[in-house]
Amino acid sequence: MNGLRYVYAVCRPFHAALEDGPVGVAGVPPRQLAHDGLVAVVSTVPERDFAEEPLRARLEDLDWLAATARAHQGVVDALTAVTTPLPLRLATVFRDDSGVRAMLQERADDFHRALDRLDGRVEWGVKVYAQTEHTQGQTQTQGQTQGQTPGAESPGGAEGAGNASQPPRKPVSGRDYLRQRRVRRQAHEEMQENTERFARRLHENLSGCAEDFRLHAPQNPALSGSSGRNVLNAAYLVPRSGSEAFVTKVEQEKSGITGVRVELTGPWAAYSFSGVEGREGP
Repeated sequence: MNGLRYVYAVCRPFHAALEDGPVGVAGVPPRQLAHDGLVAVVSTVPERDFAEEPLRARLEDLDWLAATARAHQGVVDALTAVTTPLPLRLATVFRDDSGVRAMLQERADDFHRALDRLDGRVEWGVKVYAQTEHTQGQTQTQGQTQGQTPGAESPGGAEGAGNASQPPRKPVSGRDYLRQRRVRRQAHEEMQENTERFARRLHENLSGCAEDFRLHAPQNPALSGSSGRNVLNAAYLVPRSGSEAFVTKVEQEKSGITGVRVELTGPWAAYSFSGVEGREGP
């Protein structure tokens, strides 16, 4: 079989068909490669793109990288629907099937320990954003889209946050101008404090519904493209059977707030809890 072996994830043996038949990286469907109680989900990729030298150049091509990441994620998502996968790093490639088997053999104890711990569990991501005056109008639109009540109480009763959303009155004097600036600054600070208080309370409540959690560094809006200041970026490990209750808890906690945006994503493979990294062969 010509070509290198791209490895998406390591699992226990499973017999269910993958939903939606994921295409896989380079347009090649994934297959299972079994070895001593473990399964590596792999597909064949061309050396012209995935050998060491061309891969280094390809990783600088953002369009190619995005397409590869989507294909990788599509396979991992399909696996998550039918089993518990341990996702490997993007572009984990080996020379041939024997190289993949050697990796499974070498790291068997790590994989089995991780699979024992994560079996039947999924990851949910929760982010909380504090909206700035610049994004307040966008927040109002998003809040209405998410079923929030316009003008409802902000976390902790943020009266000042409500004032910050109103258009400022034109100052009639220099003293009036300075007073308006002070009021706006105080309202902004109060909104930030209330948002951080809300985020702490939300994390505390969600942690009680999860088996484990990870607090990631807040995202830079310039890189993520998300509006507002990210004040909570957390991942929660939840039993698959408890996912519905976890999602309901998030919906209840974020109901009726303004000036704050709560983003829930998942269920994902347990990326933040797997503790495994891919290794490149060739």
